[in-house]
Amino acid sequence: MVSVMVADINVIIAKGAKQLNIDLPPEAGAAFRAYYDFLENHGRKINLTAISGAEDVAQLHFLDSLAVIKTAAVFKSANVIDIGSGAGFPGIPLKIAEPSLKLTLLEATGKKVSFLSELCSELGIEASCKNVRAEEAAHTPEMRGQYDFAVARAVARLNILCELCLPFVRIGGLFIAMKGIDSDDEVDEAKSAIDILGGELQELFEYTLPGTGITRRVVLIEKTTETQSTFPRRFAKIQKSPL
Repeated sequence: MVSVMVADINVIIAKGAKQLNIDLPPEAGAAFRAYYDFLENHGRKINLTAISGAEDVAQLHFLDSLAVIKTAAVFKSANVIDIGSGAGFPGIPLKIAEPSLKLTLLEATGKKVSFLSELCSELGIEASCKNVRAEEAAHTPEMRGQYDFAVARAVARLNILCELCLPFVRIGGLFIAMKGIDSDDEVDEAKSAIDILGGELQELFEYTLPGTGITRRVVLIEKTTETQSTFPRRFAKIQKSPL
């Protein structure tokens, strides 16, 4: 049974990456296999994802995360922060695909940060795991405006995500928001926030997850000017009065 699962992960990832036109390093198959095993054995304890089974995890988590590679010009050696990382998506799959990138995993929940730290150790991945809220971390000099790319696969609406994520991005960098294909209203709603926070909407990148027929979207927002020092606000204020 285990050998079938192992084969499934390898085949699904290899075929899916080819369809997405992504070149993976030779060790990627073993890394994703170990990632799946760790998620199955440890992730259920803290309810990290409702998705289970090799095929669904490979397609709906791993390949979905890998698709982000096609949305930015250069991930090689980039400084990337994954905000609200949870079970490590999309940050850890991106690191597996492009080992040269410098990865920070930001997560407010202590148990999830412990999971991420143990996972990185298990996979031999070098990453900085931060147990802090985004709206607090974004005001620290060592993190504000320091990243080439901020990525988020969170469920918050885009205008809220922009306030939490854009302050981390350097001028000329990108905020990469993973969204559903039906996010037109969110994008329109967020245009004011994008402008206020020093961003500019660049592209809506759409892709189909291999083997599923599911189409998803990545919203690319370039950081063009410094974010005002008053942002991000306290999260309760962001929720009560979104930009």
